Amino acid sequence: MKIGIIVAMDKELKQLQSLFSTENVRVEKCGIGKVNAALGAQRMIGEFCPDVVISSGCAGGNGPDVRVQDVVVSAELAYHDVYCGAAIDNTTQYGQVQGLPVRFVPDPALLAKAVQLPGVHPGLIVTGDWFVDSKEKMREIVGHFPDAKAVDMESCAIAHACYLNHVPFISFRVISDKPLEDTDASQYHDFWNTIAERSFQTTKMFVEAVMQ
Repeated sequence: MKIGIIVAMDKELKQLQSLFSTENVRVEKCGIGKVNAALGAQRMIGEFCPDVVISSGCAGGNGPDVRVQDVVVSAELAYHDVYCGAAIDNTTQYGQVQGLPVRFVPDPALLAKAVQLPGVHPGLIVTGDWFVDSKEKMREIVGHFPDAKAVDMESCAIAHACYLNHVPFISFRVISDKPLEDTDASQYHDFWNTIAERSFQTTKMFVEAVMQ
């Protein structure tokens, strides 16, 4: 089995590459945002032909049961900044690209393995081209998606590309901050200064479980 892992930033790439030494696991950086994420996923699929694609990185958290350094795994994924309107098709929902699923879902077998890992919260991850550094923006997002557990800038775009290519996908997002409890992303910056080195072990444990 071949597993492709996609991250957005150099600091994530460095830490995850240090955890894997087998040629059956490839870790690549796509860059920040939806377009970079989709292009990175398509490149990974075209060049490496993985059996599974994993999105790994950090995200803002939401909800009383999610704390900084917890890991959210994608039970569902949607865009928080997509609205196709109702002029042509009044069944399309907020966050849905017309003609595609309302929410992307991971492979059930992958999700079943993921939820067995310690400290993992299955839930909705929402994605958009916005670094959420204010309570006001987070309230706006949660207003549309009250069940969201994590907010990031890449996961749904990678899921979108994998869906079109029929490649199983799952996302692990370490909670770096909780915007509704933070000011000016101070938790996010402190996360990288203090605890990020321990934060990607969940992805490693998941890969080991899948490869067995």
